[in-house]
Amino acid sequence: MLAYTIHISNYKANGYKDVTIKTGNPIFSPSWQMVWNKKMNKITEEEFTELYINRMRKSMIDNKSAWLELCSEDVVSLACYCDLGKFCHRNILVGLLEEFCIANEKEFIYLGELC
Repeated sequence: MLAYTIHISNYKANGYKDVTIKTGNPIFSPSWQMVWNKKMNKITEEEFTELYINRMRKSMIDNKSAWLELCSEDVVSLACYCDLGKFCHRNILVGLLEEFCIANEKEFIYLGELC
């Protein structure tokens, strides 16, 4: 798999996957509460990261077939609404996806942010 991260406005990218809670697949997204708490500065980036990683590790177990299906794609662009250069869960997700792919003997190459 070749993986990218991308702002959602670039929706024509190869393998575009909306990973937001608003319009995307909740299997790969943070919860509404997590997003709201981060926006309202009720949690830090570190707290958000810990919550999101825990949520995704549970998702990997509960939704293993969806994660394996994602790992089987040739090109994936993980998309959300956060601006380039800002704290964003897509950057956390790409690392978790890499771990999952490797653990399941799937090739993974991260090629960075598409602009």
